[in-house]
Amino acid sequence: MIPISAVDVVGAEPLVLEVLRSGMIAQGPMVKRFEDAFAEVAGVPHAVAVNSGTTALVAALQVLDLQPGDEVVTSPFTFVATLNAILEAGATARFADIGETDFALDPDAVATAVGPRTKVLMPVHLYGQMADMGKLAPLAEEHGLAVVEDAAQAVGASFGGRQAGSFGLGCFSLYATKNVTTAEGGVITTADDQLADRLRVLRNQGMRARYQYEVAGHNYRMTDLHAAVGIPQLERLTELTAARRANAIALTAGLAGIPGLRTPDVLAGRTHVWHQYTVLLTDEAPVDRDEFAAKLAERGVGNGVYYPKLVFDYDCYRDHPGVISSPAPVAASVAARALSLPVHPKVTAENIDHIVATVREVLGA
Repeated sequence: MIPISAVDVVGAEPLVLEVLRSGMIAQGPMVKRFEDAFAEVAGVPHAVAVNSGTTALVAALQVLDLQPGDEVVTSPFTFVATLNAILEAGATARFADIGETDFALDPDAVATAVGPRTKVLMPVHLYGQMADMGKLAPLAEEHGLAVVEDAAQAVGASFGGRQAGSFGLGCFSLYATKNVTTAEGGVITTADDQLADRLRVLRNQGMRARYQYEVAGHNYRMTDLHAAVGIPQLERLTELTAARRANAIALTAGLAGIPGLRTPDVLAGRTHVWHQYTVLLTDEAPVDRDEFAAKLAERGVGNGVYYPKLVFDYDCYRDHPGVISSPAPVAASVAARALSLPVHPKVTAENIDHIVATVREVLGA
């Protein structure tokens, strides 16, 4: 089976041993080293490491001092952490539809969704390509909205020469399947000195110094062991991303012209880091998405459905007072037709040949 994702932590062993031998395995100098490297990738002065991508979103919202009833406009086509973080921060989630080419918030839909209680715009940079920040950032500025980027899948991606995580508070996941992983972990990036300072206090039980409490805080800390796993990947990020990009180019070339299949686009002014290679089935396809996925798996091609439903389309959210759902026809259509194929750096040329041949066989091309 060609897996949909694969972990690559080459080079981590010496740093992990260094941490173990140091006797300091909680948050310490290795976390600071990781933060400095991540800030450079994001093109901002501050990166604040935390213990998960969800925590990053929660903390970013918490330092914005939202009040009950304040709304966050975001995408309905995302991982549930996006919504859970909004609810945990005590805010209300409102949704806008997406575009079919970038799978991210449609600026026109956002303009319609913004109302008097809207305080935050939370674009989701999905699959490794950023949302249309050329339109979304000015829209947020026009309405006086804070921008919190859900950049969980977009480390190293850019829009108009600016990196993901540099348009506001950038929130990244370092989960095991991400392009950079610490097994579990997250990062918040910002150019705002005051917000960075507040985030560092918040993540450490609200302490400025030992037993000097300034706010009601949390334990959001990353450990030095986790940071040690991630540092070598940041050092190799250009190489790892290039491998993903080469695999994506090869897949697109091999899958071109198949009736019923639409390959992903790299939009003008954006760089794609290919966290996932996501295709869409069209009306011409002889099978539906779920049958397509099953037939690929039967033939040894791992795949993933990200995501099978709109995020609010689950019983636990349908009647939740903090969730304001509205029709999102593009997102609903994409959720029924999207499938991701292996594109990670461990995918070989032989793997790509097998993936292409299998997709063509299943779709009768």
